[in-house]
Amino acid sequence: MPRYALTALIVACALFMENLDGTVISTSLPAIALDLHEDPIALKLALTSYLLSLAIFIPASGWAADRFGARTIFRGAIVVFTLGSIFCGLSSTLSEFVAARIVQGFGGAMMVPVGRLVLLRSTERKYLVRAMAYLTIPALLGPITGPPIGGFITTYFQWRWIFFINIPIGLAGFVLVSLFIDNIRADEPWPLDVRGFLLSGAGLSLLIFGLTVAGRQFVAPATAVALVAVGGALLFLYVVHAKRQDFPILDLRLLAIPTYRASIIGGSLFRTGIGAIPFLLPLMLQVGFGLNPFQSGSVTFVAAAGSMLMKTTAEPILRLFGFRRVLIFNALLSAAFLASYGFFTQATPIALMMALLLMGGFFRSLEFTSLNVIAYADVEPAMVSRATSFSSVAQQFSLSLGVALGAAVLEIMRQVHGEARVVAADFQWAFLAVATVSALSVLSFLRLPADAGAVLAGRGPREAAAE
Repeated sequence: MPRYALTALIVACALFMENLDGTVISTSLPAIALDLHEDPIALKLALTSYLLSLAIFIPASGWAADRFGARTIFRGAIVVFTLGSIFCGLSSTLSEFVAARIVQGFGGAMMVPVGRLVLLRSTERKYLVRAMAYLTIPALLGPITGPPIGGFITTYFQWRWIFFINIPIGLAGFVLVSLFIDNIRADEPWPLDVRGFLLSGAGLSLLIFGLTVAGRQFVAPATAVALVAVGGALLFLYVVHAKRQDFPILDLRLLAIPTYRASIIGGSLFRTGIGAIPFLLPLMLQVGFGLNPFQSGSVTFVAAAGSMLMKTTAEPILRLFGFRRVLIFNALLSAAFLASYGFFTQATPIALMMALLLMGGFFRSLEFTSLNVIAYADVEPAMVSRATSFSSVAQQFSLSLGVALGAAVLEIMRQVHGEARVVAADFQWAFLAVATVSALSVLSFLRLPADAGAVLAGRGPREAAAE
């Protein structure tokens, strides 16, 4: 087995644990809400608190890996994430559950971007698309197995056990990283931008939290508005600060690179829509249609199966059509599938639901692979760690916005029809809203040159110019 493939598979153990956890909790949200005596929509805090923690700590991940070594940070992150999983399983209130998810987020903030950094620094560029596919295939086993496993455990046992299954996975990942991953570090690590870390972390967290609690009775409406305003102001101050720094925690100069800029701006819009799926889909099937968690998970897992199927075909598709064409047309196609989920009803045949979820998962995964690779097409090796941190923050922030947007539409629709709980028809508007945001990503991809990422896609100059 090639060295890059072995490294990718080991890193994927950690990604498997994180992705398994994310899909398991999505399937089990209604049951967790019932056990904690909370409204199911209130459990959006369980998703956004994790993403909030990621947004705060991811910017420091690249610096920590350069300063202390990628293996050291990666291994420690696995331990923290596993401990957070244990705390989740022991939680008895929403506050305790959210706090445990924040601990998980701290581990995930160091685990995922540092794992990707290990792969990027140990793989030749000509093998990068293939290495990313190796990385993602095992990681996708989490989303495939998560919904049915989580649904089965929640329906027939107790939801708390869905978090304890991370313990053996975490132990295996710790051992494999210790044995086979080199402790890669920078010769001259760039200094940590402490002021930038505080400004960006506080700004992102206040903005995300303010948007999450808006529309609910967690805080007064004026407080939610104030949180969003202060968060936005802190992010503006960060932009001013970053322009004066040689080594800002989030290097905005990377946005001058056209391919990287498209992956951040267009990718964030695309992910905002897609990020609502783990929240909206299980709620629609369980709260709207009355399915139990196991039935719901047995339907939704096929989206991940479609994603896994795509990973074996990403390289030839990109070679044939090029990044620009794939990003534009595939974004529109993915948004169309996302909108179609809102038209599911209790009378929709399960086979049709699963077929649409399977195809949607295929095209979404192709878009994600294309975005993840094109981001680093023109980034200099010395900038890779900072590019990785910036990209990871943008991804998690957009996913959290997706959850907040989907929940906000449900809240609006509930107030419109005056019901105490959401009904099945409300989800149509939520899916249409998030699909529209995903479709807007093409405005960024249209600005890419025809030969963007041609070398990574294995296309010659003549093929790229023919577009």
